[in-house]
Amino acid sequence: MKKKIILLLWATLLCGRIQAQTSYVHPWMQKRVAYFGDSITDPRNSGSKVKYWNFLQEWLGITPYVYAVSGRQWNDIPRQADKLKEEHGDSVDAILIFIGTNDYNHGVPIGQWYDEKEEQVMYGSGQPKKLVDRKRRYMNMDGNTYRGRINIALDKVKRMYPTKQIVLLTPIHRAQFHRNEKNWQCTEDYTNQCGIYLEEYIDAVKEAGNIWALPVIDMNALSGLYPMMDEHAQYFADPQVDRLHPNDKGHERMARTLYYQLSALPCTF
Repeated sequence: MKKKIILLLWATLLCGRIQAQTSYVHPWMQKRVAYFGDSITDPRNSGSKVKYWNFLQEWLGITPYVYAVSGRQWNDIPRQADKLKEEHGDSVDAILIFIGTNDYNHGVPIGQWYDEKEEQVMYGSGQPKKLVDRKRRYMNMDGNTYRGRINIALDKVKRMYPTKQIVLLTPIHRAQFHRNEKNWQCTEDYTNQCGIYLEEYIDAVKEAGNIWALPVIDMNALSGLYPMMDEHAQYFADPQVDRLHPNDKGHERMARTLYYQLSALPCTF
């Protein structure tokens, strides 16, 4: 009798565990998501027939609003945000920003996050308040630098959509892209015209997450895509001339990474 009771309790616990596992709902299921970015996100780019956001649409029922344009840099994000606002207003749940590789390719200087000024401020701790001299920093809004462009873009997007989830994605690894004689891009193991490697542009996106209180998904590391190796050319549009743009298989790998990374983030608040 005691054995039957134990077995019955075990079966009840097991059923409850199975029910709990099968009742999980991905937080981004059936949500409306805007995608800002460049050619990797642009539906018109011929490197793949299916983009990562198409896979998320299929798996999660996400309604995608895609504003990415091939060749664009961080200074285009305000325009993409205006377009989203014009067409959908506040009827969007979240925004993913996936851009930066073209800033590296075009040699946009990294720049500074802040400008500092000496100012006076009222302060008192354990004694009467008084004016004291302190350094104060202001967001650098230089549109000719990478960090300045990110500041300009995120200042606008966070003011425009203060109640929405905004997620930053780092650029992925890149190898050669040889479209024609006037568009011949070298691999990431070379510096750009400013003498800067791609990693600095990737690191700046990670820094921006802390500066602007935004989650960052490090696609450069987490996607596993590494076109510098011939063995990974299978994930890109053309092993000989285009290891910049992922093909369908590459986009599926990115989408699977995003599927699990996004499951740890709320889509709505």
